[in-house]
Amino acid sequence: MSPHNSGALALLAASLLLGAGCATPSSDPPDWVTWKARRTESLAGTNGWTTLVGLHWLKEGTNSAGSAPTNDVLLPAGRSAPEIGQFIRTGDSVQFIASSGIDAHVEGRPVTRTSLVSDHTPPPSLLEVGPLSIIVIERSGRIGLRIRDPESPWRKNFKAPECFPYSPSWRIEGRYDPFPSPRTLRVPSMIGGTQDFPSPGALVFRHDGAEYRLDVAVEPGESDYFVMFRDATAGRTTYGSGRFLYVSPPDASGRVILDFNRAYTPPCGFTPFATCPLPPTQNRLPFPIPAGEKAPEGHP
Repeated sequence: MSPHNSGALALLAASLLLGAGCATPSSDPPDWVTWKARRTESLAGTNGWTTLVGLHWLKEGTNSAGSAPTNDVLLPAGRSAPEIGQFIRTGDSVQFIASSGIDAHVEGRPVTRTSLVSDHTPPPSLLEVGPLSIIVIERSGRIGLRIRDPESPWRKNFKAPECFPYSPSWRIEGRYDPFPSPRTLRVPSMIGGTQDFPSPGALVFRHDGAEYRLDVAVEPGESDYFVMFRDATAGRTTYGSGRFLYVSPPDASGRVILDFNRAYTPPCGFTPFATCPLPPTQNRLPFPIPAGEKAPEGHP
């Protein structure tokens, strides 16, 4: 979920998209301008969230896949062969068996039968069949397939979200307060059920003379803390379910910087095929934070 790490060409392409969304006055800090470009790439790049075209939960046993309507996993018409093969689920394990004549690859290697690693142990196996790419995901005990297409209508019609003007006052110094022992942060999910994250501590900061805390989550492969929060702008000027924020680990003195100018809309604000976690009750702030991304068009 992090809008991190993109190449120079992707960054340039993303920067060109910014004119449709978050304005970039010359006075804006260069690091924020770079963050916005990376953020746009994470949404509208060739592997961005708007390339999602399907999310299919697998039943135990055999799941046929293709564009023919008789398949268990229905793929977009015109972007897939009628039958591409079968996904065999056995508990948490998934195998793919390609149909005769189907040109399938995993990490660029041709395959006819292969086991697929899920995103529970990143990086997940990337299965490519024609223009579509497929990974296996695990959510709340469910095993599914996430389908991407760079020609997705959501990507073609993408409009970058607007941002509040950059405000230094919302770049707040706080402290990291580790828990006596690591906890599990159990949060509700947009698809029902819950998602669990390791949670080693909380970020503590002050606003208008009062102290507030935000429990952090740790994601596989991420060094920064992941924060799910909701403030009084939610459902008004920002996305109704809340927003996300990444915060760098503390320095030697336990100091952290919460830059709410980098607060962003969860992927579910841009695609119906995401599986976003929701902010836990303790991360709901009673005051408005007019910083970071505003709600996407059509999503109050």
